[in-house]
Amino acid sequence: MKNTVMTFKEAKARGERLTMLTAYDYSTAKLMDESGINGILVGDSLGMVMLGYEDTLSVTMEDMIHHTACVARAAKNALVVGDMPFMSYQTSIYDAVYNAGRLMKEGRCQAVKLEGGASVCPQIKAITEASIPVMAHLGLTPQSVNAFGGFKVQGKDEDAARRLIEEAKAVEKAGAFSIVLECIPAKLAEIITRSVNIPTIGIGAGKHCDGQILVYQDMLGMFSNLKPKFVKQFAKVGDLMKDAFASYIKETQEGTFPEEEHSFKISDDVISKLY
Repeated sequence: MKNTVMTFKEAKARGERLTMLTAYDYSTAKLMDESGINGILVGDSLGMVMLGYEDTLSVTMEDMIHHTACVARAAKNALVVGDMPFMSYQTSIYDAVYNAGRLMKEGRCQAVKLEGGASVCPQIKAITEASIPVMAHLGLTPQSVNAFGGFKVQGKDEDAARRLIEEAKAVEKAGAFSIVLECIPAKLAEIITRSVNIPTIGIGAGKHCDGQILVYQDMLGMFSNLKPKFVKQFAKVGDLMKDAFASYIKETQEGTFPEEEHSFKISDDVISKLY
């Protein structure tokens, strides 16, 4: 059954845990979709894991539209959410609605995600009034990494924790259908989850959220130089890939690949006429 914003809300009401992963290309999204994932986020994390940037700030609308369309073509059952890149919605309500519309119309996603709390509630309200579902994002919001002074856990003191609770309620009131909670204490995420009627999707926010999301390269162990505390490596695909690449190089250099079974045949009669 196709996952929608309504099935996400219904899952919370039934107490069913939602599953999400990031994807940025057709083949990976197809595998995820066939595995039964509820939702796929085409995150602006593609800037770091696909384009090699140091952060997400350089990602453009064109980047997001291109990659979102690739994923949307593969996902037959998963809810596809496209990330609004840095400065595509902060500048004005008009820009927010216009760019969200582009991401949905050209990227073919079913919802968009944007970062921030009370400061972006006018944008959330306007986008949802344009019939575009919005997933909110609170806690460690990577587009604000310079304002935060780095990638740090958020909501650890009383004032910050209370502010996150209130901002969760505010984005719900503005019309968001769900909220990503990133890098906040697990007990705080549990309070926020109980405080709102829309599903919370955690990443580094403990087990009491209504669902979980991870960057797929992280959970597959594809990067050896970075392993955030909140990531569990469900497989070490990076090692398998490097071993396969090394085997291909070795066999090609030795002349053991390709073998006869990998080659096409031609009649000896045809060959004899070529000399």
